[in-house]
Amino acid sequence: MTERPAKDAKEPDSDAPEETDALEAELIEAADDADEPSDGTSGDLDGDSAVTLPAAREFVLPKPAGPSSSAVGPVDAFTRYTAELAHHAPISREEEHELAVRYQEHGDRDAAEKLVLSNLRLVVKIAMQYRRAWTQALDLIQEGNVGLVQAVERFDPYAGTKLSTYAAYWIRAYVLKFLLDNIRMVRLGTTRAQRKLFFRLNKEKRALEAEGFAVEPKRIAERLDVSEADVVDMEQRLGQSDLSMEAPARRDETGGATFGDFVPSSGASAEERVADGEIRKVFLEQVGEFVETLDERERQIVDERLLANEPKTLAQLGEEFGVTRERVRQLEKRVVDRLREHLRENLVDFEVYSPGE
Repeated sequence: MTERPAKDAKEPDSDAPEETDALEAELIEAADDADEPSDGTSGDLDGDSAVTLPAAREFVLPKPAGPSSSAVGPVDAFTRYTAELAHHAPISREEEHELAVRYQEHGDRDAAEKLVLSNLRLVVKIAMQYRRAWTQALDLIQEGNVGLVQAVERFDPYAGTKLSTYAAYWIRAYVLKFLLDNIRMVRLGTTRAQRKLFFRLNKEKRALEAEGFAVEPKRIAERLDVSEADVVDMEQRLGQSDLSMEAPARRDETGGATFGDFVPSSGASAEERVADGEIRKVFLEQVGEFVETLDERERQIVDERLLANEPKTLAQLGEEFGVTRERVRQLEKRVVDRLREHLRENLVDFEVYSPGE
């Protein structure tokens, strides 16, 4: 029976769909192999729970033991790294417990460092499960090492669980989060709901089909406890690859239009802006003609109430006119009614542009 980490451990969902994109398919296939804790606990890696990276990275990489005498030619960074792991062999269960107790109860940093170094091979093993999803294995190893440090920070030596069993969840969590953040140009796993949908959307679709239900965003949202908009958004994002808006629309060397040139604007078109400008111009001309027929007090109401960017209150105008607030309201209503009648008589299609009465 697989032991599970303590309650404060957090890991991503491991249920994964099959995607058409090669990199994403490998990521999801590897995630399917990840063990999920029996108590179903999961959560975000963002926030205060994460170990401060500068502190974590101080001892996540093994220190070189010196140049290898057997090296014949240039050695790449990954080969050199794995060679250095030979100097940091796994430790026994008893020694692991002793070191964990020293770190938890006395803050012994040397003990914590040895726990980390003795489990670096586990990080490499897990990271290599995702080597087809991300070509730079050392990137995955680095993120997995940070997850390992997180596990050492939180490990309870009295829980009866091996550190490697507990750390595997943290290592996978950080590797998967790195892939979610970087596998696409536009990040996919920015929220808890997106991460849940990324790993479980297609699986939930297949489950609904097997049960004889129609596969609808609303039904999926209810079963996964996310919003319907999140489901629709993730379906669209997984259904097609990212495309740069600056990419050329034609595959030739002549340059020309980009895909961004064909994306419709959410604002008004040039024709609509010109038409609105003309209507506003005619409207203001008619208002100007109407104001000429008003007395001084009525003109002030139009200027300081109807056309002002920051209209005065009825009480303020009442003080200036020496009348009550209610009297100003009556005067304003009378002016508005007369203005509406003037525009109806002199403005073509006034009923089309005027608000409902």
